[in-house]
Amino acid sequence: MQLREILRIKGKLLITIAPDGMVSDGVNVMAEKDIGSLVVMSQGSLAGMLTFREVLRALHTNKGSIQGMRVDAIMVKNPKTIAPDVEVDELRSVMLKHHIRYMPVVEGDTLIGVLSFHDVARAVLEEQAFENRMLKGYIKDSPA
Repeated sequence: MQLREILRIKGKLLITIAPDGMVSDGVNVMAEKDIGSLVVMSQGSLAGMLTFREVLRALHTNKGSIQGMRVDAIMVKNPKTIAPDVEVDELRSVMLKHHIRYMPVVEGDTLIGVLSFHDVARAVLEEQAFENRMLKGYIKDSPA
């Protein structure tokens, strides 16, 4: 299954924040939307990713405070990206190898979506369930 197909099923809604935005605002959005990352956009281009991992590191470094902290101070700058025609197994491998939970999917210079490790797990599970049903149907209908 290609990443393009996962994005088609998941939808391509992107929730973004500006690099000069406040981390506390980003945390509020992530909590309200029940998401683990925000795309950081600058002048219409992907500038970085803000995830709960960066927020936790900032809280640890600053003795529990993110007051007055800007997104660009802690975001992942120039995050690793992947093309939409890549197969899900390759994405899974890249995510595991680089310890990435949220991967921007880019076609040319255009960000078309973000896939989480959860999205990948769900897609693999659904694909396996479909294949399982097809095989059971084939076995059931085969002549004895």
